[in-house]
Amino acid sequence: MYVTESSENYLETILLLSKSHPVVRSVDIADELGYKKSSVSVAMKNLREREHITVTKEGFIYLTDSGRAIAEMIYERHELLTNWLVSMGVDKEIAAEDACRVEHVLSPESFEAIKKHII
Repeated sequence: MYVTESSENYLETILLLSKSHPVVRSVDIADELGYKKSSVSVAMKNLREREHITVTKEGFIYLTDSGRAIAEMIYERHELLTNWLVSMGVDKEIAAEDACRVEHVLSPESFEAIKKHII
């Protein structure tokens, strides 16, 4: 199943926020990403329809198994690519921005080859 870059970013953000917040709400995501609450609301509806998240009646957002798998995959790519670029002398901010762009388009085969080479 194809997942858009935007959806991947939202799922990764939910994962990261869930590590530092007792619960994740749309307002937390909007604040973290600097997006309008209405944009986040539309994105959450789409993620819910694709069964990547569940939302309680109180508005608490939780990743489903499929949503967590996507979020963890993107986060692993982001961390590994960022650290790799930094180790080669790239400024941390630039490395994180570049990793964010690359993490969405890199094939699983290429990522595994890079991972094997780095680790």
